[in-house]
Amino acid sequence: MQLQQLRYFLAVAETRHFTRAAEAAHVAQPSLSQQIRSLERELGAELFHRTRGNIALTDAGDALLPLARRILADTESARLAVQETVQLRRGRVRLGAPPSLCTSLVPDVLRVFRDRYPGVALVVREGGSRDLVRSLAAGELDLALIITPPSGEQAPALAVTELLHEELVLVSPLVSTERRARRRARVAELRGRPLVMFREGYDVREATLAACRAAGFEPEFAVEGGEMDAVLGFVRAGIGPAVVPGMVAARSGLAVTPFAGPGLGRTIAVAHGHEVPLTRAAEALRATLLAHLHDAARDGELPPGTRLLLP
Repeated sequence: MQLQQLRYFLAVAETRHFTRAAEAAHVAQPSLSQQIRSLERELGAELFHRTRGNIALTDAGDALLPLARRILADTESARLAVQETVQLRRGRVRLGAPPSLCTSLVPDVLRVFRDRYPGVALVVREGGSRDLVRSLAAGELDLALIITPPSGEQAPALAVTELLHEELVLVSPLVSTERRARRRARVAELRGRPLVMFREGYDVREATLAACRAAGFEPEFAVEGGEMDAVLGFVRAGIGPAVVPGMVAARSGLAVTPFAGPGLGRTIAVAHGHEVPLTRAAEALRATLLAHLHDAARDGELPPGTRLLLP
């Protein structure tokens, strides 16, 4: 049974005339009659009583008529749904990002994307880069912003594009702007100074530990195990300073102290699965992200402490 046969059947049923049905369907009358006969053979029953000047539905035709209308209506709905998705009037993107980027870079990018494609649903999942990489590999995300490992090695199943280099900075309860503006910290100054520390799995934690160990000491923790909001809250409460991403620090209302060179930093990248092609909606979000960063770099509006890595 073919959709075209159902369309011809419906045309005859509605006009009760083979010639007029052929004209309405823009097909030669013999071809239409042949397709109706083929449909009847397929179903094993005649669909029309054919008498001179009178075409009427048989019982089998009456039974098929509402089903044919429903099938053709569903087919049209499917065609429109696909067209809307391809034209980005509908669709869905599942984006993963670390909490630090969900409070800094991601909102600006999603605002631009939402203005441009209001019919596309956005689903955001927060998590550490390791968890996000696993979710990409499992097909649970379309795109993810991740922090690349210091070794530079990436999962072979991922396509990774480096976007930004971001400084890590020291935050503490607010001090005078004069003191904050002229001072830079050295990693060695963290020796013996209890820090507010993220939970295991945060790339900032690993970078901080690695920097301290390279300086010859193990850092002390005033409190550890927090997520981003908790860490900032503990710093505001005066429990201790913390090393955090520069984009987060710029919006925190805390005193920000950069590190003296070579400093601490991390590389932000966008990743997706190699083997599964991006949907049109996911490709549009990726393009929006890259364009947003290029525009910000051109206009001198990149977040403080970041440097564009895109060509």
